[in-house]
Amino acid sequence: MDKKALREALAVRLEAELEAAEAAQRATLAGATHEEAKPENDKDTRALEQSYLARGQAQRAADLRIAVAETRAMPIRELGDEDPIALSALVTIQDEKGEQTLFLARHGGGEVIEGVRVITAGSPLGRALLGKTAGDDVELEQGGRVRALSIQRVR
Repeated sequence: MDKKALREALAVRLEAELEAAEAAQRATLAGATHEEAKPENDKDTRALEQSYLARGQAQRAADLRIAVAETRAMPIRELGDEDPIALSALVTIQDEKGEQTLFLARHGGGEVIEGVRVITAGSPLGRALLGKTAGDDVELEQGGRVRALSIQRVR
């Protein structure tokens, strides 16, 4: 798959997440300030709790705005098997489960776009792959066991 198309598809998914986060934040804020949310006594903290939730949702939306902007601005590098893995790399790995293709990005880890799994540079797998080249073997400890994988291709 074309890396520019992957980047664009990832940005679109992050934008959809952003829209949902903003809608949830607006709904929670409206609930916190609604007439029925007024405290009935000094122990009634519903409105306060909703305002805390709205603040958390607003922060999530702000984080997603940054993620969308950074994803759209992420430079797409043309890499080959001899190049070290870096952001925007499309990496094919082989492990006990078979072969899979990964796209290394700053945001959107866990998303799957047309069979390509997005991983972030900050994830354990992303950190293990950074700087490696095709032909390298990597051991990754996950859940108390060691996962061995081989880097098949970098582009």
